[in-house]
Amino acid sequence: MSHINNRTLASVMLAIAGAAFSGIAGAQTWPTKPLKIINPFPAGGGTDAFARPLAAKLAPDLGKQVLIENLGGAGGTLGAGTAARAPGDGYTWFMGAVHHTIAETLYRKLNYNLVRDFVPVTVAAYVPNAIVVHPSLPVKSVKELIALEKKNPGKINYGSAGYGTTHHMIGELYNLQTGSKLVHVPFKGAGPLTPALISGEVDMAFDGMATAAPYIKAGRMRALAVTSAQRAEVLPDVPTMQEVGFKDFTVTTWYGLWAIKGTPAPVIDKMYQASVKAMALPDMKKLWSSLGATAGGQTPAEFDKFVKSEIAAWGKVVKSSGAKVEN
Repeated sequence: MSHINNRTLASVMLAIAGAAFSGIAGAQTWPTKPLKIINPFPAGGGTDAFARPLAAKLAPDLGKQVLIENLGGAGGTLGAGTAARAPGDGYTWFMGAVHHTIAETLYRKLNYNLVRDFVPVTVAAYVPNAIVVHPSLPVKSVKELIALEKKNPGKINYGSAGYGTTHHMIGELYNLQTGSKLVHVPFKGAGPLTPALISGEVDMAFDGMATAAPYIKAGRMRALAVTSAQRAEVLPDVPTMQEVGFKDFTVTTWYGLWAIKGTPAPVIDKMYQASVKAMALPDMKKLWSSLGATAGGQTPAEFDKFVKSEIAAWGKVVKSSGAKVEN
């Protein structure tokens, strides 16, 4: 019996060694065909603003084309579910965001799990949100906005990129901390939200700087405050929510790259190294800065820890707000 067990153990060890060698060898030749990054929001939104430039820089370094596939809907959870069902072969990746850490507790039922079905690679960008209003709204400060809402409770609305996005949850947080009753109007991404705001279809939004900054500078949106701890370099004259009296109001939108579960570790490491290299390029740094963003670059292990902390933190906000999405 001992002899049989030893042979069995030897076979198992050889299989493990063979698999490890196969994974390393595969990583050395990977990629052998174009890659795809699933963006779970429509084109033109904040995720696109970072995913497309990053993909363009990854391509020459990896030696293969990197394509972006937009699969918007359900606050980014539709595309996330599709990505989670993709094979973990290193040819499908997922560009998600803070919204997906919110969805873990906001949605009663998801057909995927962010921690179980994905492997964190790195953060692509951190971006402050801005409280922006259509120029026709007669307010020039958060104080004036609160006063106007108090006189017209339930009559001022705010647009979001969908249920569970930071646009939505910042609005919930704003209502909680100011005692306001802003009405939520969800869209299928920041892409559709932007034209609705600049046309006056919605009164205001808690928009990401990447999409809002150009319109603020052009006078098509008016910024009242930013939600980051410090003022945004791209809008130095706009105060933070802390500066206008809300000390606990600090929120930053971030975008990150994930691998599909099962992707070989050496392949994930190779993608991580290529991503960090791309974000360090001078023209990429300039682009990120113009979008009001700070580059990420956390290691996969650091990003994993960060994702879990964000799920816990946003879970508390969701619980406090009472918000839930039936699906």
